[in-house]
Amino acid sequence: MTPPSGPPGRLRSRPAQLTGLKGLKGLTGLSGPQYFLLAGSFLIPLGSFAVLPFMSVLLHERLGIGLGVVGVVLAIASFVQFAGGVVGAVVAERIGLQRTMLLALVVRTAGFAGFVPGLAHPAAAVAALFLVSCGAALYLPANKAYLVHRVADEGRPLLLSASGSALNAGITLGPIAAAPFVLSASAGLFTAVAALFAAITVGHALLPVETAGHHPEGPARPEEPREPKKSVDAQLPPRRREKAFAGLPVLPFAVTVLSVYVFMFFQHYLAVYAVPRTSTEFYGLVLALYAVLLVVAQPLLSGRIARMPYARALRLGFAALAAGMATLALGHPAALLAGALLICLGEIVLFLKNDLEALARSPRAPAVVFGHQRLAAGIGAFASGIAGGEGYGLAERSGHPGLFWTAVAVQCALLPPLLLRALRRLRPGSTTDR
Repeated sequence: MTPPSGPPGRLRSRPAQLTGLKGLKGLTGLSGPQYFLLAGSFLIPLGSFAVLPFMSVLLHERLGIGLGVVGVVLAIASFVQFAGGVVGAVVAERIGLQRTMLLALVVRTAGFAGFVPGLAHPAAAVAALFLVSCGAALYLPANKAYLVHRVADEGRPLLLSASGSALNAGITLGPIAAAPFVLSASAGLFTAVAALFAAITVGHALLPVETAGHHPEGPARPEEPREPKKSVDAQLPPRRREKAFAGLPVLPFAVTVLSVYVFMFFQHYLAVYAVPRTSTEFYGLVLALYAVLLVVAQPLLSGRIARMPYARALRLGFAALAAGMATLALGHPAALLAGALLICLGEIVLFLKNDLEALARSPRAPAVVFGHQRLAAGIGAFASGIAGGEGYGLAERSGHPGLFWTAVAVQCALLPPLLLRALRRLRPGSTTDR
């Protein structure tokens, strides 16, 4: 499926941009700011995930906070990071994309710096964690919107998938790079991460401000008439103040909630299921192969996923998740690896296609659309966290933990058609046939 061009006034790219280029060759036609943002898509999660996966260790073992309280803190921080994307989108509409990214990075840098005094003061560590989460909520919608600003619809899948691949590479390498230093040199690690974010912040300060008469990717074409110079604020396109959820594309939003809901069972509980049946080394191998497949396959498949009808993408994505979850239930090492790779395929198809479909169906600015999608992800992750803890505990107490994955596989198979049927009854015009 080629996404429709959207409402009148949606900004388009120059012919020299990604339009008409196929496959990974399209990445050779990017602008300097776009290359910088793709590099940032790797460096930002690299720094973040050098710290965040070890928060439970820091809060519980080093600072003595009870596990129950730690769980609540982490759950709220995760929800703020996801659901706060709606606030980030509103801020981006008010002050612009580049300025929002800059504000977000200042907040995140302050958060990571706050972990240094947080090593001795639990309240400071919790405050630093929430600053980091708020910064992420502000940054991500504006970042994606700036990345595809003035890029034609056919060029967006490759850019978004390349950004996702860079992000997943950073997520994978961050914990590996930081593991030797988390407990032995915590203050040095946090200082290094704060310095990295400070440098990235300076780079974002040098990005051009997006304007109606200015391309972030470079100067205007010679044949384009140049308007008299105005102040930066005068160049910004007029921003009509709309309600936060006006123009919400209900179907991609609901499907994103469901996609993240079932996916997060895998994210949260694979380790506790796999390590006792194999080893930490084998579990690390599974994660590494998962990351390699995600980083390599997502850009390669982006064009095909973009052209695929939405209904077919949903069938393929949820079928891959269902097959992967059912395979995990077998519990053998080979089954764990095969199940993880099937789930990776489902993630690639569903997450990219839902973002593209939301962009195509919404009349709002991309920053608002990505903010809505972040909120959907937050709702799904929150619901998964509530259901997963009790569900896995019940399966483990029964002596058959594989039943947990069987139950998740059943949900992957049954919930999507039930959701689509419910939406068709509530909104008869909603369809996935295109």
